[in-house]
Amino acid sequence: MTKAIRFHETGGPEVLQYEEVEVGEPGAGEVRVKVEAIGLNRAEAMFRSGNYLEEPQLPAGIGYEGSGIVEAVGDGVDGVSQGDSVSVIPGFSMNDYSFYAEQAIVPAYAVTPRPPGLDAVQAAAVWMPFLTAYGALIEIGRLSRNDAIIIPAASSSVGLAAIQIANSVGAISIAATRTSAKVDDLKKAGAAHVIVTEEQDIAAEVMRITDDAGARLVFDPVAGPQVENLVDAMAPGGTLVVYGALSGEPTPFPLIKGLKKALTMRGYTLFEVIGDAERFERGKRFVKEGLESGDFSAIVSKTFTFDDMIAAHEYMESNQQFGKIVVTVP
Repeated sequence: MTKAIRFHETGGPEVLQYEEVEVGEPGAGEVRVKVEAIGLNRAEAMFRSGNYLEEPQLPAGIGYEGSGIVEAVGDGVDGVSQGDSVSVIPGFSMNDYSFYAEQAIVPAYAVTPRPPGLDAVQAAAVWMPFLTAYGALIEIGRLSRNDAIIIPAASSSVGLAAIQIANSVGAISIAATRTSAKVDDLKKAGAAHVIVTEEQDIAAEVMRITDDAGARLVFDPVAGPQVENLVDAMAPGGTLVVYGALSGEPTPFPLIKGLKKALTMRGYTLFEVIGDAERFERGKRFVKEGLESGDFSAIVSKTFTFDDMIAAHEYMESNQQFGKIVVTVP
């Protein structure tokens, strides 16, 4: 038996419950991990509240990213052995596997050796942000030197990873943030430019920064009506990648402007990378090389203990964080 977190109804953080559950042995293609740290993701709050891409099958487990030590491996598992320090990448349905626990069984393909030099907390904080940003910026956007990219909600873990990836390829990172509270931190995190959307006209600022050329790529987790302002800031032939729905409002495509500029607007999730074996391997190699070179680093906003998971979810929904929230497990 292991201590795990589940929920029996959808709702706010208070629906999370601690329970003793049977772990068992890993099956074919599976690994059992002694969990050391859990990386929190907005997707988990959406899953818990019933607003995610899939409906939770109640009672539901939750969580799909973190780090730990391999305790056992199932049949047919290669490349990972008992005793290995690993990261778990969010590449599975939370209806099939879950990671909010002291021990967890996960699919072997989602397990990767812990990057050298990273402790358990850092190892729980790198993969979702950097792989998500990699897929959009590199695989889809083909971001390259001197390309301008707009990064809304830039203080999120994915936004901060996008800044680092853009900088690593010589692109011009333009971070967008709602208020001025995080401007200095975004600059310290490497953003070439920061736009405060409650105080500045994002299109006017982007055109000023780019000498009226506009941004070739937008990497947007907010969506909603603000998309029209982003389109005004884009270059002809640009691509707007939407990977979230933080606004909670309908997201119209500004048709006339889109036609005039020959823009592409497309949805994207991390599973687009995870589900393609070649992209997945390229992504892991890209992130690993960036970590080893020092171009990439995990930015952890705050840590909580496993017993404080409800407080951790409350903090995540407060939008105070700058970077990743990590929960440590005894």
